[in-house]
Amino acid sequence: MKLELPGPLQKFGETAFSVSGRGTPIVLIHGAGMRQQVWAPQVQDFARDFMVITYDMLGHGQSDVPPEGVQLTCYAEQLRALLDHLGIQRAHVVGHSMGALVALEFALTYPQRCLRVAALNAVFCRTPEQSAAVIQRARSLATSGIVAGLDATLARWFDHAPDETLQQISAQIREFLCLVDPDGYRRTYELFASSDRAHQTRLKSMVVPVLFMTGQHDANSQPGMSRAMAELVPVANLEILADARHMMTLTHAADINQRLRSFLSGPDLT
Repeated sequence: MKLELPGPLQKFGETAFSVSGRGTPIVLIHGAGMRQQVWAPQVQDFARDFMVITYDMLGHGQSDVPPEGVQLTCYAEQLRALLDHLGIQRAHVVGHSMGALVALEFALTYPQRCLRVAALNAVFCRTPEQSAAVIQRARSLATSGIVAGLDATLARWFDHAPDETLQQISAQIREFLCLVDPDGYRRTYELFASSDRAHQTRLKSMVVPVLFMTGQHDANSQPGMSRAMAELVPVANLEILADARHMMTLTHAADINQRLRSFLSGPDLT
């Protein structure tokens, strides 16, 4: 399986993006270290009856590198500018990992631009030990680069004994991580490491329906985190995928797509 998008890559301002299909717009936001091609299984499915927008987060793929000290609002503004450019007033927004933080930030800042939001493998209120570990990983990017921690990262993200197809996917994810701009990734990851409480006091004011979904064995985006967020949001669904880890959008793509479709097809409650 090759992680490729059916539509051509385009560039608007600082953002590289792609649009596939027609219908209700759905935006897919990748995680730190990735690029928009990581959504290939979802684009292939949803482009049959949705307009699917993918894009490279700031500092990733072919998008511009953000400055030092970049804030979460900058990533939400990137999405707003892209939707404005495409003439899209409202869309479903789906984010994975760091992309889930961006999706929630966007929905809280621009609720009138969102239909429904899905936060996949999101982080929330890490324990002191978890915070120390992720901060140390962020610091190591500045001293040792990303290659030094690649094996440990992939071990957290994937099962230790994947089948041949998943081995190919894991190899492509390794390639994405090797190709990411070092400064762009470091600056994004530093923000990711410090933003797990960014929405702690704001989630109760969310007016958009939200799906929180993570893997049973995701060591960093643990089920308890998604459960805690779902308990704060007025209209929320919670789903924990059995036997899944961090890259469940690839390892369990068919199941993820089915669950997303079920949620996104619900009535418009806003």
